[in-house]
Parts: sequence; structure tokens; C-alpha cells
Amino acid sequence: MTPAPLHLPLLHAVTSDEIVARPDFLDRARRFARAAGARGAIHLRGHRQTGRRLYDLAETLAGLQRETGCWLLVNDRADVALVSGAMGVQLTSRSLSVSDARHVAPGLAIGASVHDVEEGVLAAHAGADWIVAGHVFPTASHPDDPARGPRLVSALARRTRIPIIAIGGIVPRRVPRLRAAGAHGVAAIRGIWDADDAGRAAIDYLTQHDADGPG
Repeated sequence: MTPAPLHLPLLHAVTSDEIVARPDFLDRARRFARAAGARGAIHLRGHRQTGRRLYDLAETLAGLQRETGCWLLVNDRADVALVSGAMGVQLTSRSLSVSDARHVAPGLAIGASVHDVEEGVLAAHAGADWIVAGHVFPTASHPDDPARGPRLVSALARRTRIPIIAIGGIVPRRVPRLRAAGAHGVAAIRGIWDADDAGRAAIDYLTQHDADGPG
């Protein structure tokens, strides 16, 4: 497996508008960050949030980043990532291009979200540090969109030389299969934020990640 730049975390906890609106969101984020440490990343995603609200959340999560080593990655908004002190930005189809983001924010680590091999190859050639690929398994987030399966990860691993983070319907028991397919790590939404204890969930995912050897 290709070594990850900047020691890219293995477990990525992705938020949504509904998740960041929960009154216990920051408490759950703290539990996750403390359990995962530098092996974890929180993706702050909230398309309906105002810039101010995103910045306030990012500033708090950046404090957790400094305290625990758990990365903060801001989805889409390179400006919020820059001013908050986040480690990086996760770009989507609605974002700046990878090359434009690199020009605007050369100090940020940059990931790109992709849904097929062609998108992944283009993102890698454009200079993305990693790709988030999915959805791999069926998920309630995309009920009408067929899952791509671990074969998407395998195909991307053959065609690119940057780390792949698999997303979509991923529960801990599926992590070793994705590692075998070539994934550097995994991303989860409900598996982290809907768990009784986000810290315990982080440990469960990371334990499965290590089942075939330390990452």
C-alpha cells in the first residue's frame, strides 16, 4: 500500500447538517477525537450552515485538533479551513478544483471526493493528497444510487498512487475487506455519530483496521 502523505488518518468521521445541529455534537466529537487521536479525522460538513456557524464549529474542533492530534478537515470551504487552522479541506463537485484550492491555500492538505475511477485518476493527477471514494456499500444517504462495491477501491488502487478513503455503508466488520482491496482507511457517518459512544465506536473501527496489521 502506498504510504500516506502527512500521516493521513485512518478513520474519518463525516458530519452532516443534522449531526452538527445536535445538542451533544461537540461532546461526541470530543469523545471521538480523544479515542482516535492522530489516527482520526473529523470532516466538518454542513452545506446549509452559514459561514459564521461553520467557522465557530471549526474553531472549536481546531482546538480539539491541537489537543488530541485528531485532524480537522472542512468540507468544501477552503476559506473556513484556512482561517480556523484546520489541517485541510475535503473538496467535492461543488468546490474549487484541486489545482485552484492548491493555489489559494498551499498550506492545506487537500482531499477530493470521487465516485468512479475516472474522477479519482483526474483528482490524483491534479494533485489531491487523498481521495474519498464511494459509496462502497448500500447506504440510506443514497437509497436510489447503486453501491459501487469494494471493486471501486481496488480499481482506484491500481490506477492511482494516493491514499484511498472508502465511504458508504461502512461498519467495523467491513474494514478488513476494504483494507485488502487497497483502502488506506475508511470514513463513516452514522457508524460514529449514531453510536452510543463515539469514542468506543472509534476504537471498534480502528481495531478492525489493525486486524491485518498496524496501519
